[in-house]
Amino acid sequence: MIKILPLLLAPLLVSTACAPQLVATAPPQAAARGAVSSADPRATEAGRSILAAGGSAADAALATMVALTVVEPQSSGIGGGGFLVYHDEASDRLSTFDGREEAPAAATQSRFLGRDGKPLPFREAQAGGRSVGVPGNFRLMELAHARHGKLPWARLFEPAIRLARDGFMITPRLHQALRNNESLVKLTAWGRDTYYGADGQPLAVGTSVRNPELARLLEAVAARGPDFYYNGPPAQALVRAVTTAPRNPSDMTTGDVATYDAKEREPVCGVYRNHRICGMGPPSSGATTVLAILEQVERFDLAALGPDSPEAWHLIAESMRLAYADREAYIGDPDHVRVPVAGLVDPAYLASRSALISPDRALANVAAGTPPGAPRVTAAADGEVPSTSHFVAVDRDGNVASYTSTIEAGFGSGVTVDGYFLNNQLTDFSFVPSANGAPVANRVEGGKRPRSSMAPTIAYGPDGEVRIAVGAAGGPTIIMQVAKALIGVIDWNLSAQAAIALPGLWIRGDGIFVEDGTPLAAMIPALAAKGHRVTAGEAPFKGNAIERVGGRWVGAADPRSEGVSLPE
Repeated sequence: MIKILPLLLAPLLVSTACAPQLVATAPPQAAARGAVSSADPRATEAGRSILAAGGSAADAALATMVALTVVEPQSSGIGGGGFLVYHDEASDRLSTFDGREEAPAAATQSRFLGRDGKPLPFREAQAGGRSVGVPGNFRLMELAHARHGKLPWARLFEPAIRLARDGFMITPRLHQALRNNESLVKLTAWGRDTYYGADGQPLAVGTSVRNPELARLLEAVAARGPDFYYNGPPAQALVRAVTTAPRNPSDMTTGDVATYDAKEREPVCGVYRNHRICGMGPPSSGATTVLAILEQVERFDLAALGPDSPEAWHLIAESMRLAYADREAYIGDPDHVRVPVAGLVDPAYLASRSALISPDRALANVAAGTPPGAPRVTAAADGEVPSTSHFVAVDRDGNVASYTSTIEAGFGSGVTVDGYFLNNQLTDFSFVPSANGAPVANRVEGGKRPRSSMAPTIAYGPDGEVRIAVGAAGGPTIIMQVAKALIGVIDWNLSAQAAIALPGLWIRGDGIFVEDGTPLAAMIPALAAKGHRVTAGEAPFKGNAIERVGGRWVGAADPRSEGVSLPE
């Protein structure tokens, strides 16, 4: 069962006005030789400035990630990890980089079980040191820069250092996150003193905040390289912070930090309506699940149905339910469990799953299938919640970076060190190590990386050229947002901007949620008539994309967020 925690959605929500039709529109961005799109204008500008200086798409994406540490501290940055999908135009080669956080070597399967042997409540497990995984973003940055960077390493830090040193303003989204996560942010004196006033209230929108501690750290890593972070005083400070945390102290060691490595992994690709869709393989569940959703609806004429059709959304919902059942059962860290990636995206297997979908009636119950090569494992929910940040960069040479980064929940574990928040990524593991007499693929193990919904994606058109790079934030809804955006572009001939802005539908267990205040909510009776259990709710959506239009690049950013795209 996918576990969505409604109380955890509020910190990152921006309300959406009711639109008269499903296809939302926004002013198009100017077509350009290159572009950057992210969830924060200041981070987007950081990436754009790197492109303007002659940097590659990799350089721009990496600079954007570091800048997000400063201006979007609740969602992503150097205290967490991420996945990068990269298209190199000169070689026509696609690479994927895994910078997912890792559990300490001492972690055991009972890490998030109480004394009674039952799973801890999420909030109890989240706060403090035990939920923190070894951050991976600096090692990912190192690997991607070595492969695809053009500018010097230190140059990529300059925009973020300026923001941290000179100050950045509190935005409405950050203010709301501070209000709704007060106890977590105040877990450390630094969090309390940096983001709350003497009256104990969150700093007002428009307040300028300086972060000299983070500026000093970034200056040191810029000058000395990532080894300084993983082997020097920053690693010692990190371990000290998590092992002496006010709640749930960790068993992480400096050896755990020193031995962390980012990994280049094989992309996972499939074909949907003559488009090659590529993304990140395990421990991400993004590519396999997005491809399953798409290929299971390919036999239906979604183009004819259109985005205003309840029938189209019924089919999408059913495909999501089937794909997520397989995700929960089989996806884990491939270095620790056997993941049947080829079987999960096998066309014959997906055709058999698609055959379960009826245009007229929702399945009463959905269970995982048995893809070719599947091991004997069982499904269990994880604790993944909405947060995260996605950003995209394209340079003048046609290189494309699609990067999703996260510290997991809003403000992660609440533990801070050197001016940044540390992740609570280990709560993305399934708390239950076994069920129904079989092991859970995503169970906690020492040195293991938890399953993720992050789904950075690059889609190639029938001509073989990149058509769109897209990704999203929002915990388990990420995959659904990406699949919806690709259907919008490919089936409904929408711009990337309009496709991202489409109202969303997501699943919870055997029920579905539709985005409140949109025409999808008006479809509840039609969807219920097909047997769906439907609820309207607020959505933690935050997507970003860049698409090729007439040989030029046009950016897109979710109107629900504070994000923008900027041309080079």
